[in-house]
Amino acid sequence: MVYKTVNAVVEQANPALSAAEIHGIAAGMLCADTRTPCATWLAECVNGSALPDSDRALLERLFAETRRLLASDHFEFDLLLPDDEDRLTQRVIALKDWCQGFLYGVGMVAKALWGGRETQEIINDISEFSKLNGGEEGEEDEQAYMEVTEYLRASVMMLRDSFAQNQA
Repeated sequence: MVYKTVNAVVEQANPALSAAEIHGIAAGMLCADTRTPCATWLAECVNGSALPDSDRALLERLFAETRRLLASDHFEFDLLLPDDEDRLTQRVIALKDWCQGFLYGVGMVAKALWGGRETQEIINDISEFSKLNGGEEGEEDEQAYMEVTEYLRASVMMLRDSFAQNQA
């Protein structure tokens, strides 16, 4: 799904959130409990706003696709972030929003399922990433951004596995 399309829907429903943040919430909730209902996530994201059917369907597809990709063993999951053509500052802010959403989603669902030391380290790292702000836009900054997003992709999959083991 295109970031800008989802973001336009989110801005209408809840201007305090971004597409990156609601995707982070979905990923966090689903990592902590794969059975999390879409309705629970939607209630958090739209904050009681009435959505047109087409917008609701778009968000439901995003949640279902996030669930499917997290469950896949083919490492297909990716973060919903602005395109690489967007300014790095905008992408870093979206990455920060995604991290904040992820932590919120995990916290909502997992409460007592923090797992072992490795899980806690990942949660701490994501917490630190949630403090990022836009900065320089040089080649080294691009490389650092790519490394952080790849680390997050892998970490989310590791957390999903850790939480799944704790549920079992």
